[in-house]
Amino acid sequence: MTHSKVPFNKPSLVGNEIKYVRDAVRRGQLAGDGTYTERCCKMLQAQFNAPSVLLTHSCTAALEMAAMLCDLQRGDEVIIPSFTFVSTANAVVLRGATPVFVDIHPETLCLDPEAVEAAITPQTKAIFSVHYAGFPADIEFLSTLAKAHDLFLIEDAAQALGSTYKEQQAGTFGDAATFSFHETKNVISGEGGALVVNRPEWVERAEVIREKGTNRSQFFRGAVDKYTWVDVGSSYLPGELIAAFLCAQIEMQDAIRRRRLSVFDMYFEAFESLAQDRQIGMPKLPLNCKGNGHMFYLLMDSLSTRTAFINFMKRHNVMTPFHYVPLHSSPAGRRFGRTFGNLSVTDRISDTLVRLPMFFDLGSDVETVIELATEVLENR
Repeated sequence: MTHSKVPFNKPSLVGNEIKYVRDAVRRGQLAGDGTYTERCCKMLQAQFNAPSVLLTHSCTAALEMAAMLCDLQRGDEVIIPSFTFVSTANAVVLRGATPVFVDIHPETLCLDPEAVEAAITPQTKAIFSVHYAGFPADIEFLSTLAKAHDLFLIEDAAQALGSTYKEQQAGTFGDAATFSFHETKNVISGEGGALVVNRPEWVERAEVIREKGTNRSQFFRGAVDKYTWVDVGSSYLPGELIAAFLCAQIEMQDAIRRRRLSVFDMYFEAFESLAQDRQIGMPKLPLNCKGNGHMFYLLMDSLSTRTAFINFMKRHNVMTPFHYVPLHSSPAGRRFGRTFGNLSVTDRISDTLVRLPMFFDLGSDVETVIELATEVLENR
């Protein structure tokens, strides 16, 4: 039987996106830091109870800002997972520092806390922790570790908006946190991101870095009579159309999360028996964490099995991509970074993980995905 195409991801309108975009045009300001940027920042600041939240044009930009706030220098080292998107490493390398790649934990696919502790050297200045698949890392342990060694802790929470660790919002544990609103995330604006600043003493400098290194924000608040170049920085603001679209999505984030979690639960129930029989792996549900339904993945027993699974699903018009190629084995990773220890879990997960379709309007197509996936898995 041929099914209609089920994409891996599809952007969705969930509220007042078009209305707000039209209103932004009517207001006559399409450059950054207009009415809708302010609304987004206020909503997120209330959600995180943070000293400051700044919208950026991407999570990549927010990570670069975080690296500047850590004042990374040549010779500094930053511990990061190898199993992450390249932006996590690029933010470090652009400051002249060295990313130190460590392994992930086999159950969370986030940083292995023991590997992080073992990788700390006198040159270590920060830990960039990635909350993979919307499940927070062991952030309490990492926070304690960072404080004990006087290290900065940055949460790369690109996938974790609305997730919690012990009932506390992901993004509120580190010195700063970064979020993504790329179209593949839960809350979207096409491109877009945010920097959550949890250290009050970083707030003013974060504004300067975001505004090309100028004190323009202070000028518009009347704190200075003219603005000028005062620090390093770049143009990290999103346009107002992006902010307008995002504002409508943030307003609906609870409904978006509930919808995605319902799909996650359907997948979990459908494949639980196969996982219990050790035919496949799938996400573990940590006791202290609540995810946001960002992603559902399966773990195959080999690269060849995963390839066969992806090809079968594609022949039936269901898109099921794999995820990261490890940074430690990439050309740039070998050139700019350093690998600590044996990253066997990272290598295995990279070869065997496959992601199932997950988006707001997936609807009854989830049953098609489950039916086809079950067929190929049971008949391997």
